[in-house]
Amino acid sequence: MVEEKVYGFFIPSVNLMGVGAVNEAGERIKNLGMKKSLIVTDEGLYNMGVADDVANIIKAAGVDVEIFPGSEPNPTDLNVAAGLEVYESSGCDSIVSLGGGSSHDCAKGIGLVASNGGRIHDYEGVDQSTNPLPPLVAINTTSGTASEMTRFCIITDTERKVKMAIVDKHTTPKISINDPILTVKKPAGLTAATGIDALTHAVEAYVSTDATPITDACALQTMRLVSKYLRAAVANGEDIEARNQMSYAQFLAGMAFNNASLGYVHAIAHQFGGIYNFPHGVCNAILLPHVERFNLMSKPERFADIAEALGENIEGLSKRAAAEKAIEAIETLCKDVGIPDGFAEMGAKEEDIETLAIHAMNDACALTNPRKATLDEIKQIVAASYNRKPAEKAQTL
Repeated sequence: MVEEKVYGFFIPSVNLMGVGAVNEAGERIKNLGMKKSLIVTDEGLYNMGVADDVANIIKAAGVDVEIFPGSEPNPTDLNVAAGLEVYESSGCDSIVSLGGGSSHDCAKGIGLVASNGGRIHDYEGVDQSTNPLPPLVAINTTSGTASEMTRFCIITDTERKVKMAIVDKHTTPKISINDPILTVKKPAGLTAATGIDALTHAVEAYVSTDATPITDACALQTMRLVSKYLRAAVANGEDIEARNQMSYAQFLAGMAFNNASLGYVHAIAHQFGGIYNFPHGVCNAILLPHVERFNLMSKPERFADIAEALGENIEGLSKRAAAEKAIEAIETLCKDVGIPDGFAEMGAKEEDIETLAIHAMNDACALTNPRKATLDEIKQIVAASYNRKPAEKAQTL
């Protein structure tokens, strides 16, 4: 008998993609009836003049603009509070997020508190808000997080040093914009990390306990595109075709995990980000083969599908052997694009392993992992990720 369960599918109502898409931002915001928008971005994009370029596009449509360049990598509760103060003091009625996942998440946090009051901490968990956000238009400049189109919002609690996972239907932007031109000047390391972030979203969604045929289709196509185009995007950041296809890949991955959710990779990665402020995409990339090695026994047929989507020849192989190819393909791709060997070289301390594992087990993303782990098993996965070694050895530590 099929278990009775209703599955939702969340996505912005309007999604613009392709070269030149950003030029429509002003008219789209004007058509929402807005008078003044707060652009939430980071210091780098602000100093490069990208925020001013977007502001001019919006102003040309007759909408006033205030710029808040205070979103940090792994945005914090303090960033949200500072942005909210600018939003309210400037009389804004809408928000434009410009950047990667950090800017989008910070903007979502600002919007949540602007519409619902209290502190951003009040909204940790699933659907804790009552009121919709002010209209949010998310303009993407990286190809990885898909935060420009999801209901996920990750904000660091600076006191607890924990990333708060906020999953809320109200945080889905009204409009998402992916213009590959905005991704061209991103460095190779960022391109690699965000690209593997997209792959992680797809893999975790595909093996999630909440996967559906719709999320499966999105996840598998993401894997095909990442396998084909990520190396090219890292090798030559001005390869517009590779950049454009990676924009589609990360968006499809967002469609997958926004509705099927994630797993232990993200649950653990959030803790490394909260304690050490490590880049989220790099954390996912290091953890992905280790977590999926742990998960492999739960859904070997799905891992065989992943191997094939990543370009591996699985003809004639047993289900187990084909599944093993998925882990090998992930490790090879990570190595090819220059992902760090492990967390030890980034400065992680072994004394923090237990704390990381305990917090990971309480993370909302852990709920849909296909294999349930004990605390000791999570600690083994974390320990194995400290130094590069074949993922198949992770469970023998």
